[in-house]
Amino acid sequence: MIEERVTVTASDGTFAQVSTQRVSSCGSCAARGACGTSALARLLGSRRTSVRVLNPIGARPGDEVVIGLQESVLTRTSFAFYMIPLLSLILFAILGKWLAGELQFDSTEPGAILGGLFGLAAGMVWLRGYAGRISRDRQHQAVILRRTNEISISHRSST
Repeated sequence: MIEERVTVTASDGTFAQVSTQRVSSCGSCAARGACGTSALARLLGSRRTSVRVLNPIGARPGDEVVIGLQESVLTRTSFAFYMIPLLSLILFAILGKWLAGELQFDSTEPGAILGGLFGLAAGMVWLRGYAGRISRDRQHQAVILRRTNEISISHRSST
């Protein structure tokens, strides 16, 4: 499970709005002084991000909490959001080029470009629907695991 420390900004029973400081991993890298990515991160700065999460512990505004998200959910969702538009762009570009050739156009390049643009748009429309579906699915949502001042201690009997 991927965990992150955040601050609760609002709560409405089942859900809470949390805010976190977005930071890059460059701060702990030994080459950060000579790296272009680190310079870009310093230039753009870190922004606050607000996210709606499940609130099973009843956290209130001002509480510092730890939220969690399953790695598999992040992996599948990231794959869909990157690959669907890319694959639909490529497939529709191939289809547009083939169709332009079948219609005996002088050049198949405009057909490939238009097909690719249509495929990209179709992939984005599909993703919008997909995002709406998973936003209502509790398995795809981050959840507040515990308050940061709570320490989980496992009790062992020493007999």
